[in-house]
Amino acid sequence: MAEKKVKIKLPLTRTEKDDVYVAVNGKPYQIKRGETVEVPDYVAEVLQHKEEMLAEAMEFEAQAAANANQ
Repeated sequence: MAEKKVKIKLPLTRTEKDDVYVAVNGKPYQIKRGETVEVPDYVAEVLQHKEEMLAEAMEFEAQAAANANQ
């Protein structure tokens, strides 16, 4: 059974220039920033969850900082 592939492009920013390493079930993927690449859909899902968790962590930190300043 063939893997479903999707195209993704990870942004290249001033602070984030390095390639992104992802491993799923022991299979490694190195994704170049700033270029459109095709990856298995489960790799894209892992990256999506990473971004969601990062946003949640940033929100938590902001709330903690606001509570500390009260």
